[in-house]
Amino acid sequence: MPLFPMDLKLVLAATLAATLVPFFLIWLVSVRMRDVSIVDIYWGPGFVLVAAVAIMAGGPSTPSLILLAAVTAWALRLGAHIGIRKLGESHEDARYAAMRRKAGDAFVGQSLVWVFGLQAVLQWLVAMPIIFALAAPSRFMDVVFYAGLAVFIVGLTIEAIGDWQLRRFMKTRGGPDQVNDRGLWAWSRHPNYFGESTLWWGLFLMAFAIGAPWWTAASPALMTFMLLRVSGVTMLEHGLKKRKPAYADYARRTSAFIPWPPKRREA
Repeated sequence: MPLFPMDLKLVLAATLAATLVPFFLIWLVSVRMRDVSIVDIYWGPGFVLVAAVAIMAGGPSTPSLILLAAVTAWALRLGAHIGIRKLGESHEDARYAAMRRKAGDAFVGQSLVWVFGLQAVLQWLVAMPIIFALAAPSRFMDVVFYAGLAVFIVGLTIEAIGDWQLRRFMKTRGGPDQVNDRGLWAWSRHPNYFGESTLWWGLFLMAFAIGAPWWTAASPALMTFMLLRVSGVTMLEHGLKKRKPAYADYARRTSAFIPWPPKRREA
């Protein structure tokens, strides 16, 4: 039985509030700390709160609890990964620091809208298949559900291994110009982003199998687009090609996104 029965419009309003309020509170902390980077730590864990609100309205079932567990596993791993990385840094992320320098005193207000507000709305939109599936379950397509679970596990595994290999490389590399071309990174220049995209397609299939409408496929499509063209591959590669002379050869022989056997090095 649902803990708090409510119609779908109220669920959407409640989940929107569950995204906006925490981001606003974190913004207040960031103003005091003068560090907007802390927002990235909450990106993943924030989905757990949204999913919890939705499942309280729809009521728990075995498929919905599995979906909730999958979201939680991804969210806590990502939050811990970014949080641990942040503990080792004493400065604001370069992206946000550049925005702060450019905006000057206006950055405090701008960060509320364009960093915290934007991420809150994106989180709510990306969570749509999860919200619909947990708040208004209407079916159970077992083959699709478990296929989605398998896709999710593959994506999460690739992302976790990619992040671990990158963290190990950063600790053991010979110098700042060295390129990470070992492990999964020999097959993809961004295996962690590929894993992230893959797991979101898996979550969508799980949600669709429970009752999420087909159009919520826009969620993983949006995530994939952002990873490829907005905050992921395109932005990161722009800086890497400038900072690392060896990156051009690495890019020539290594797939940008989808893992694929690397080409041979040029003689």
